[in-house]
Amino acid sequence: MVTQASVRPLLGTAALDECLPIRRPRILQVGKFWAPHYGGIETHLRELCHGLMSVVDVDVLVSNESRSYIEERDCDIRVTRMPRFAQVASAPLCPSMLPFLRESSADLVHLHLPNPPAVIACLLSGYRGKLVVSVLSDIVRQKWMAKVLKPTVAALLRRADAVISLSPNHVAHSPLLQPFRDKCHVIPHGVAFQSFDLVDREQVAQIRARYGKPIVLAVGRLVYYKGFEFLIRAMRDIDAHLLLIGDGPLREQLIDTASHSGAQDKVSFLGNVDDLRPYYHACNVFVLPSIARSEAFGIVQLEAMACSKPVINTQLESGVPWVSLNGQTGITVHPGDTQALVEAISTLLSQPMLAARYGRAGRKRVEQEFATETMVARTLQLYSQVLGIS
Repeated sequence: MVTQASVRPLLGTAALDECLPIRRPRILQVGKFWAPHYGGIETHLRELCHGLMSVVDVDVLVSNESRSYIEERDCDIRVTRMPRFAQVASAPLCPSMLPFLRESSADLVHLHLPNPPAVIACLLSGYRGKLVVSVLSDIVRQKWMAKVLKPTVAALLRRADAVISLSPNHVAHSPLLQPFRDKCHVIPHGVAFQSFDLVDREQVAQIRARYGKPIVLAVGRLVYYKGFEFLIRAMRDIDAHLLLIGDGPLREQLIDTASHSGAQDKVSFLGNVDDLRPYYHACNVFVLPSIARSEAFGIVQLEAMACSKPVINTQLESGVPWVSLNGQTGITVHPGDTQALVEAISTLLSQPMLAARYGRAGRKRVEQEFATETMVARTLQLYSQVLGIS
């Protein structure tokens, strides 16, 4: 749990007493969805809000997954789920966001992208208060949408008082962020790494006993940019068992890939699970085989690293290879290269001392750079600068 005491040492000169001279600022967070909806952006948003709520008042504005309006509380966070009337290219359309933003009394609105309808709602609402925009990833696959929306998103970024990016790699390679580099602040995702030590060891032993062979683990939605088909094909030539956690539209296609490549006996599709920690601890190697910049960061890398596991990732022009470093916390390969995955996984399985060294370095990197407290403190510092109270 993030508290005032835990973030105070990280705030430097922006002490909490100085940041909050009269009352707690009210921050409105605008995202796509909220738990129990599963996804990296949703995980990040909830982790951030739970960290902020001990220091500022937090409201959340998201889409519902139906046409119902719901207002509820998640601990001390007020969550408003606006009715969704349609969905275009995974973006929920919620017209009622526009008047909500127009009438908002928040001291600062923090908008999390990609979320095209929310961008339009914010611009059309007439909201004139302080605005922070997090660009968590670019729109990559839907090139027509990216082209059409680029002027609109650019207008929002010009309007913003500050822009947050997850990594220096993203700032360097994103065409969207290039004109706004002077506004960009790098604040990476954070995880509560201590919570990953709280694991049922008996459950870990049961997972290992169930699959017998060394375990390769991958976690994520079963969508194109994750590159899971390349990992599945690689398993044919590896003496190990792949546990693939997550669900999505490509599930049946990936099952067919396993069958046609002769790896069906080495791959288990587990769907979504309630607690990932036993699986992280049970595995020998964690793999994030993503093939497109849509994978902007990869929070699951942090979770595996928090469990002292070596990571295999891909050389994308995003934050992915910056999170887990090649030759320090794991191995980075070219995206879409099945043979490179075979060689990297085989190397770590055949050299347990190397794998353990990478795992220890990964845990240390998470503690030093990607702790939730660090993410929250950096965000609070930026809020205080934008609000003029630091």
